[in-house]
Formats: sequence, C-alpha cells, structure tokens
Amino acid sequence: MKKIILLTGVLILMCSGIFAQGYQIGDTVTDFRLKNVDDTFVSLGDYKDAKGFIVVFTCNHCPYAQAYQERLVALDSKYKEKGYPVIAISPNSPIIYPADSFDEMKKRHKEAGFTFPYLFDDGQKVYPTFGATKTPHAFVLEKTSNGTVVRYIGAIDDNYEDASAVKKTYIADAVDALLAGQPVAVTTTKAIGCGIK
Repeated sequence: MKKIILLTGVLILMCSGIFAQGYQIGDTVTDFRLKNVDDTFVSLGDYKDAKGFIVVFTCNHCPYAQAYQERLVALDSKYKEKGYPVIAISPNSPIIYPADSFDEMKKRHKEAGFTFPYLFDDGQKVYPTFGATKTPHAFVLEKTSNGTVVRYIGAIDDNYEDASAVKKTYIADAVDALLAGQPVAVTTTKAIGCGIK
C-alpha cells in the first residue's frame, strides 16, 4: 500500500511539472536532431547564418494548432530572411493521436503550404527538454557568443480564434526587439492549446 501511495505521489509530482520544468528565460538550449517531413534530419546547428529561431511545438489534430497554421507561415515569411526562421516540431505520440503520425505530418506540410521544417519528435525526447506542454507552445531563441539562449516562451499571440482581432503579437514583438538589439519586454505568456500526449 505504501508503495502504491508513493508511486501515486511521484506521478502527481511529474504531472505538475516539478520534475520537468524545461527551459527558463536565459537558459542555453541544447541542440537537437530530428527528422523532417522531407526525410532529412534538421538541427539548429544547420542554420549557420541564423540570428535565432522561432521554435513552435505544434501538431496536426489540435484545433488550436490548426488555427495558427497560416500565422506560422506568415511569421516564417517575415522573419526567415531577417535571421529568425520558424522550426515546427510535432511532439505527440502517433499511437495516441494517429492524425499526428509522420505520414500525416507530410500531408499536412504540403496541404498547409508550410515554408519551414516540420519535425517529428520521435520518442518524445525534445519537448520535455523545452518544457513544452501545449500545441502550440512557442519559444524564441537568440544565438549568442555563449550559445543559443531562450528569450521568450509562451503563446504566439493573444487571440487564437481570430487573427484579425489580435492585439498583442508576442512572438513578433520578441523577435523585433532582438533584431533591434533591445531586451524582450514580455518574456513569458501562457500557452493556449491542446495538451501534449
């Protein structure tokens, strides 16, 4: 009985994030190497000329993630040439969500006109490192002399339902500040979306 109670307590602690906080603002990111929908492997180190990255954990099935597809393409279009490309990562288990399988990711990438890599977190090893909990969950990273550093964590903007009603563009604001050599004013917000499983 004591073992069961202890195990339950451990599970509660894990679910509450005490054991896996993930990156915080100012942390240096460890590079990863994940398979892209074109069957190549992608890592941050591949982007020699990048000034930073817009890393977004997203997926096929979640309506919140679907609502942001066009906005992610727009962000990539605006910031890739300025040195901040979008890198999308699908963190869900395809066993739990067959719609998020690698083959389905390939279809979505083509149908949605993604202009950025759409990477499969095979074995679900990368998203816990970042501390992502939702789809979508965004991270703005800046390349510095001391490594790639987290500058923003949270939502893409303040209105997933209606792009035309957005008042606060969190990712765009963060990247604009970094490009101007200024500190990011809003460094964390609450990610709104489907839970990662």
